[in-house]
Amino acid sequence: MKWVKEIIPYAVILIVVILIRTFIVTPIKVNGSSMYNTLEGNEIMLLWKLSNINRYDIVVAKTQSDTLIKRVYAFPNETIECKNGKIYINDKEIKDPYAFGETEDFSKVTLKENEYFIMGDNRFVSLDSRKIGPVTKDRIEGTTKFILFPFHKFGTIKEK
Repeated sequence: MKWVKEIIPYAVILIVVILIRTFIVTPIKVNGSSMYNTLEGNEIMLLWKLSNINRYDIVVAKTQSDTLIKRVYAFPNETIECKNGKIYINDKEIKDPYAFGETEDFSKVTLKENEYFIMGDNRFVSLDSRKIGPVTKDRIEGTTKFILFPFHKFGTIKEK
């Protein structure tokens, strides 16, 4: 029975780690160049699962076939469109300091109660809401803004 007492602390640590990774924070890996110039492929980041979503936050969203890392542009019940390379939310032009490359025009999209419009920073290569449509809140796993690896970029993303 002495071995059971020795194992209990390790079992507790294991359970705590599993709970933290499942419900609070977990590492994620950036794949591809759709978030270039802000993020690059193969960076490892922390995904915060319990955070509020704000405009321009970088989120991780699940689609039926992939996991996407993109930036939030529009919220539920808002409209978004791009005319002449400029983005409009609720018919007001917004500044878009994150775009790498010109944004192709797209027709006005009116979001439903639980939908978000997400786009990658690298507009030429990004698979995002312009192609797949809005994502629902339940598909957004959380927000990310902290880079773990590579070590020379360790820390919070430098925002523009």
